[in-house]
Amino acid sequence: MKKLLIPLGVIIGFFIILAMIFAPKYNQFVSLEEEVNQQESQIETQLQRRGDLIPNLVSTVQGYASQEQEIFTDIAEARSQLAGAQGVEEMAEANGEVTSALSRLLAISENYPDLQASEQFTGLRDELAGAENRIAVARQDYNTAVQEYNQNTRTFPGNVIAGLFNFDEKAYFEADASSREVPEVEFNTEQDGE
Repeated sequence: MKKLLIPLGVIIGFFIILAMIFAPKYNQFVSLEEEVNQQESQIETQLQRRGDLIPNLVSTVQGYASQEQEIFTDIAEARSQLAGAQGVEEMAEANGEVTSALSRLLAISENYPDLQASEQFTGLRDELAGAENRIAVARQDYNTAVQEYNQNTRTFPGNVIAGLFNFDEKAYFEADASSREVPEVEFNTEQDGE
């Protein structure tokens, strides 16, 4: 009987030591994953805040530049795509489309001095700039959280825990390749009545 208790005690001791090593690492993964989820939620919140400004900005610009219908359609489509985005990668791609369309809208608005002088437009443009800054900060915070999480999934003993409990690497919030291109804007140089 004593001979059986010693190996059993060693096995139980081994499992206790393993639990003491792996339990904190597992809990760290749970915390890191929650941080990534919280930061993703912050990005969504800031994108929604910017999205809520867009209809007012478009309405203001339409009052001065109603002939620029194509850009208004592009903005509506990009905003719709962002609203339906599932996951970080789709959100990043849709965000690039919205940013590109808004950049073209703001570039077009420079062709309308009365619009530029409008207090409503100026206020909306400033709010939009603030929203863009908050999105950039949220994106940076998210990517920092993802970096820490991914480092833990790839280093030992984290990679063992990650593999056992399906803690997969997370995607970074990256700018869409098309958002790096400068949009082409053509200004109609003909004035009405000339």
